[in-house]
Amino acid sequence: MQFATTPEPRIEVAADYQLKNRGTRPLQELELRLPGRRFHSSGLQATWDSTAMTLISDPDARRNTIMNFAEPWKVGSRHTLHLTTEFLPAREGENSASFSSDAFFLPAAAWSPELLPPDGLFGTGGEPPKRWSLFVAVPEGFQIHASGVQKKAGRKSGEKIVLAEQGKKDPYPFVIAGRYVTSEIGAGDEKIHLWTSKPQDSAKLREASDALGRVIAAYDTAFGARNKDVSQTWIVECPVTAGCFSNLNPLRARLLGQEENEHTTAEMVSHDTMVVDLSDDTPALVAGAAPSLAASWLGYGQNPGFYEQSPPLTMFPVFAAAVGRDAVEGGEARGETIRRALRLIPPGAKLVKEENANVLRVKSFLFFYALQDRYGRETFRKATQYMLSARRERGFDLGDLIASFEQETHDNVAEFVRMWMKHPGVPEEFRARYELTTAATGSSTKEKKP
Repeated sequence: MQFATTPEPRIEVAADYQLKNRGTRPLQELELRLPGRRFHSSGLQATWDSTAMTLISDPDARRNTIMNFAEPWKVGSRHTLHLTTEFLPAREGENSASFSSDAFFLPAAAWSPELLPPDGLFGTGGEPPKRWSLFVAVPEGFQIHASGVQKKAGRKSGEKIVLAEQGKKDPYPFVIAGRYVTSEIGAGDEKIHLWTSKPQDSAKLREASDALGRVIAAYDTAFGARNKDVSQTWIVECPVTAGCFSNLNPLRARLLGQEENEHTTAEMVSHDTMVVDLSDDTPALVAGAAPSLAASWLGYGQNPGFYEQSPPLTMFPVFAAAVGRDAVEGGEARGETIRRALRLIPPGAKLVKEENANVLRVKSFLFFYALQDRYGRETFRKATQYMLSARRERGFDLGDLIASFEQETHDNVAEFVRMWMKHPGVPEEFRARYELTTAATGSSTKEKKP
């Protein structure tokens, strides 16, 4: 990919695929999955052995496009597919990602086309090779952080060029670059790279370092240490704040104690990198960054079904985000988060037989706190760490969660899950535990008054 600044900022992407039909039948077409609406694109162009091809939208899948061959792709034959596209800054009224002449980012799983396996019961293919190269060309003076392992770096005609070798650990490539001022924050055993458009106050950086250290320790305690390959995190100021983040889900906002109209201030763009809004101040970035950072522990860009789960795992990322936010706030934040969620679920007498979608989501959110309470946080950590590690790059579901807890506890965890998820509302014992805590705290406070 090449970043150009004139006559206007644009990102030019060119990809070459050396392909072989390793199946058992000739193919009439090839299907591709496009990046979607995250970027304003000039469109995708394709050539097949230097012959221009027409791309047709798949009527059954909006993000997919089909390339029909003039002649069947024979078994065993090799061909070269060349794809090109150009990303432009978002236009007025668009909510797609934007960038400036000084900085840009290409998030994992949101900009590179994917080759899909052919239709059929045993259709395979489309996987990247064990090793492939990503070339990044940007203006001189830019900082670059990209997926893979940097193999070469040089300069040519006023450009900085980097070759990064991609492998199995990089299923979704990413790039973030710009004219940034860099500084480092120590947070326990982790190294935090802070990239900002302007130098930051050293005292505020120390304050942010302490808060991030608490957040990282909380995630390690809840989910186990991240993959050994992830011991560094990049926190990068948004190129253009208005086109930096996805929309904040209103229910997620309420569960995390945010206003529903509060704008998002941080978002992961790879397993080790997030973009942040620094329009306030440096310490404020920790409160915004903590929930987003949770995705790094849960396998962002590595577990393919990460955001496509069924209850209760649909709310696992939100629970993880709450762990980080509670670590920033400290004190009784965990209990307050649980009580805030309980207020969104009617007590037993008001429940209907079939719960609405929002009640089911809140129940799913509270379910993970219930697992911690029943089996202890150390067991919770071991079980979730095992599940995340064992299913990395393959996705996980409720069966994997149950199996990992039963392995640790030798208990009938499936029955506990049924009790929580199949019965209306939340168990009265759980509700009473946290509501009585509030009452006891209030009573104690009143006794201290003169």
